[in-house]
Amino acid sequence: MLMTRSSSPTDGLATLSAQVHEDLAKIRYATGNWNIPVQKDGEDVLDVAIIGGGQGGLTACFGLRRQGVTNAQVFERAAKGGEGPWVTFARMITLRTPKHVTGPDLGVPNLTPQSWYEARYGKEAWQSLDKISRHDWQSYLDWVRDTLELPVVNDQELVHVEWTDGLLRLTFRNVAGVETKRWARRMVLATGIDGGGAWFVPPFISENLPKSVYAHTHEAIDFEALKGKRIGVLGAGASAFDNAATALESGVGRVDLCLRRTKIPAINPYRWMENAGFLAHFSELPDLTRWRFMRCIYNLNQPPPQDTFWRCRKHENFAFHPGTPWNSARMDGDEIVVETPNGEMRFDFLIIGTGFSIDLKHRPETQDFADSVMLWSDHFTAPEGEESTLLSSHPYLGQRFQFLPKDPADPKAPMLAAIYNFTFASMPSMGLSGASISGMRFGVEKLTRGIARDLFVEDGEKHLESLLSYDTEELISLDPPTV
Repeated sequence: MLMTRSSSPTDGLATLSAQVHEDLAKIRYATGNWNIPVQKDGEDVLDVAIIGGGQGGLTACFGLRRQGVTNAQVFERAAKGGEGPWVTFARMITLRTPKHVTGPDLGVPNLTPQSWYEARYGKEAWQSLDKISRHDWQSYLDWVRDTLELPVVNDQELVHVEWTDGLLRLTFRNVAGVETKRWARRMVLATGIDGGGAWFVPPFISENLPKSVYAHTHEAIDFEALKGKRIGVLGAGASAFDNAATALESGVGRVDLCLRRTKIPAINPYRWMENAGFLAHFSELPDLTRWRFMRCIYNLNQPPPQDTFWRCRKHENFAFHPGTPWNSARMDGDEIVVETPNGEMRFDFLIIGTGFSIDLKHRPETQDFADSVMLWSDHFTAPEGEESTLLSSHPYLGQRFQFLPKDPADPKAPMLAAIYNFTFASMPSMGLSGASISGMRFGVEKLTRGIARDLFVEDGEKHLESLLSYDTEELISLDPPTV
């Protein structure tokens, strides 16, 4: 029974958590651990180490449990409560995803965002809700983690990966600089939207301006210190508008948002992608078809939601400038001078919303093997006129999200087969996955079935031995039944 008007939110969520456990008990068939324990040098070996405790990592851990892979551990570099972008650098008011989209629940009705929201705020509140706030989404993820008792260890940044005797040796470091090591048979990278590289700042900004006068949208920004100042925002995506709105609401003097395109993107390809055919089976398409899908999607870009645009547009001291790329930047005393094709613009502070670049060498968890990973540029040549430097820079993945080697004879090839890329960088190969709420459920199903398949096949002979030695008798009496 969900929360009544007289119930507190805490009571309602506690009741809902109990219902989740009842649901899972009813569908627990074949979800018990079937893997054979492994030790190395006297240490227990994880079947799967999951790097990243945000929505993708949590759901992957739950998905593995549903596949009977229970010897898994989630490692998160942030402190508890700081996982993912939602209460750190995200500056939208609500999610961009429609409220009816599900993900971390993996099809369990009482674990859905709707059930959580109704238990906390009531059914009428859900009916009147437009989109879920980002703070509520983080609270929902925290509740999922606690309800499912997912094994997450915070303050653990993966800094080194090596391959020894057919196992991954992972080195983690906490904020105090203390390092610990763990063995694992498989590893999932669920490190989010920038998990395939680094946030991108154009060199003409980073090389010519002091860091004190600009920030990328993912960074901490002291908006209170910008009151009354002139702010220049570069970018046409939702995060650029989110930051512009936050600056305006904080009392800055003026915001000018500039974009290269001649018009702000209006079509959201994500809404088209939210169908079971694409979400479940995109990765099965031929390379050329996948390339053309992604080239279209990346060229369209994701526009700012209408409410986000209005959040900016209602301010008289806001202006947007299509067809106004920034060509250079320099300091003139305390002023920032930006050169555009339409003339010079002067600001006090810049906010950069230019997204991220894909380069595995920029990530501590992938830099040890980045040079061995096959990229789309190593595997696929686009037809003339359909080239894309951005798409070419992404890793070309196998059918289970696993990295592939550029050279099959590379000594690191077996290690790459044990590492699954569940970040945004998997998109050209796999479609929407763990870094996107829209694709999470379908991506997790493919990922976790793939990992379970790999582990079972690797131990096939051992499982056969287990069957041959199986001696639990089911027929225990040959006598007539007694009344």
